[in-house]
Amino acid sequence: MKAEAARFLNYIDGRWSEPASGDFHENRNPARNSELIGQFPLSTAEDVERAVASAIEGFEEWRRVPAPERGEALRRAGDLMAIRKEELARAMTREMGKVLEETRGDVQEAIDTAYYASSEGRRLFGRTVPSELRDKWAMSYRRPIGVFGIITPFNFPVAIPSWKILPALLCGNAVVFKPAAVVPHSAHLFVEILLEAGVPPRCLQLVHGAGSRVGRAIVEHPDVAGVSFTGSTEIGSVIGETCGRMHKRLSLEMGGKNAQIVMPDADMDLAIEGVLWGAFGTTGQRCTATSRLLLHQAIHDDFVERLVREAGALRLGDGLKGGTDVGPMIHADAVQTVEQYVDIAREEEAEVVCGGARPDDEALADGHFFEPTVLTGVRPGTRLEQEEVFGPVLSVVRFSDLDEAIEINNDVRYGLSSSIYTADVSAAFRAIERLDTGITYVNAPTIGAEAHLPFGGMKQTGNGHREGGWEVYDFYSETKVAYVDYSGRLQRAQIDVDW
Repeated sequence: MKAEAARFLNYIDGRWSEPASGDFHENRNPARNSELIGQFPLSTAEDVERAVASAIEGFEEWRRVPAPERGEALRRAGDLMAIRKEELARAMTREMGKVLEETRGDVQEAIDTAYYASSEGRRLFGRTVPSELRDKWAMSYRRPIGVFGIITPFNFPVAIPSWKILPALLCGNAVVFKPAAVVPHSAHLFVEILLEAGVPPRCLQLVHGAGSRVGRAIVEHPDVAGVSFTGSTEIGSVIGETCGRMHKRLSLEMGGKNAQIVMPDADMDLAIEGVLWGAFGTTGQRCTATSRLLLHQAIHDDFVERLVREAGALRLGDGLKGGTDVGPMIHADAVQTVEQYVDIAREEEAEVVCGGARPDDEALADGHFFEPTVLTGVRPGTRLEQEEVFGPVLSVVRFSDLDEAIEINNDVRYGLSSSIYTADVSAAFRAIERLDTGITYVNAPTIGAEAHLPFGGMKQTGNGHREGGWEVYDFYSETKVAYVDYSGRLQRAQIDVDW
């Protein structure tokens, strides 16, 4: 007799509960589509309404907990994730496909974020400044805001939720969390850990389902004070319109079209390693993925020859199996999108010098695989050079000098990450100064982030806020100013100042 797939629930109002609709969807392994992971709720606005109402109550409780005590709960969450690191990593690989080495890194990033967040419980600094009047004290402090809607993508199923949820909780807010519908199991495990660590039940609500129903209901709910969203620029723009009209606080982290620049004096071995990791790690499904490779004309042909050889040797397969370099894409629609972009490349007279198709391997036929792909002859201004593909496709562009490389890099609507490989310190610092991206790496690929530094981009990559580091705590809190007048008389500020 065939065993039934596990059925998972929302977490609303302090308990695990079925969706109001009674409907569930199947979550499957992208490396083996025949493998069912579980059934997860297809929630509606009714579930969001319950979740927000509960979160309001949770906020009133949690905001009164001293910030260092809130930090202790997050420290315990870090400890629990460290204990369950392998379990979480394997669950993520099974659910979204990237290789186990990468999902272990995903968990470690969440652990680092938890420990960093816990320390910020003692560092929510305000300012004490001199008053312009006698016998008067002036100060500012940071206070929580309310209920935050957290909407996260599939590619970092634990790390990105940790970037958003942990600072929000540390600052004293409550959270309604909607993960990507294709990675619900990872979100379930993450919420379990936070609750076990001591986050009060009503401070954290988990509502599964489609963005068009659940995400929209969260964004449009009048009692949700702020939203943090990571996803496409197109959806982020719609969210921005709604939050602007409703005067909500909003943090957007959206697309990227990141370039690695390689100068003639670079360490070529290091640059090859960097672009392979940057372009094909996570199967290219990162907002920071190396989507463009800008090669100086003096080294272009030799570099491409080596790159094609190395990229062609990458092994596709199940990320849980040893020896796999590149896992599957997240679903069939993602594979179809990449195929369409390869067709566009040919129409634009680019040359497919590596990959460009689904693998011809019966062992991979049940998964959503696409070969690591290298395109040469890509011209600045073409669709392949301008648009985010979000897959294992690398566009190679030739340039003649650093000024031209910087111009090519900057001439896209995104501005998340960039990279330059060079031995010339002057060139490196000119690139840092002039590349219009929120992050620039020198002699390292375009991907990677550290928990104690701000993460985010310029232009249509975001709306100016940063995740990670110290800046994110400003987003999840607001400044309140307090004056204490102990003069015993009415002092009318500037009216009574007579210098």
